[in-house]
Amino acid sequence: MKKLILLGGTMGVGKSAVGRALAGMLVPSFYLDGDWCWDMHPFVVDAENKAMVLDNITHLLRGALGNSHFQYVILSWVMHQQQIIDDILSRLPQEGYDVLSLSLVCTPVALEAHWRQDVARGQRQPDRLADAAARLPLYNTLDTTKIDVTGISPRQVAARIAALARR
Repeated sequence: MKKLILLGGTMGVGKSAVGRALAGMLVPSFYLDGDWCWDMHPFVVDAENKAMVLDNITHLLRGALGNSHFQYVILSWVMHQQQIIDDILSRLPQEGYDVLSLSLVCTPVALEAHWRQDVARGQRQPDRLADAAARLPLYNTLDTTKIDVTGISPRQVAARIAALARR
């Protein structure tokens, strides 16, 4: 049976790195980094853009789930509210795949270390760390399997998730 893997977590926790590594381990797969759907200049978070992004993400996921070439469909995105996960799932076919909904979590110290590395590579702005850290506790309230990424590499995290997905 096909697997839809929802990989959530706060900004900077390592979703993209884990998602890319996971896509290489779970073959044949389709990987979508939800941030790609937010790549707009200027970056504006409002109701119109949120609706567009969600429509785009679910359109791509429906296509991948319906494509016979893929066994695994992976989405990484900042899914910090249960409503986001539920909304995505409500827009997808209700049969033909199993869902593995995961949240990457870590300690605030580990998040800051990830963030500093991303800033050094030019991938993040230093002033957004507080926003990301403030969202960490929200993931404990979600109906997801939690994966603590503190002190382990994205490949190690991906290997753990791949083992779960193959069950």
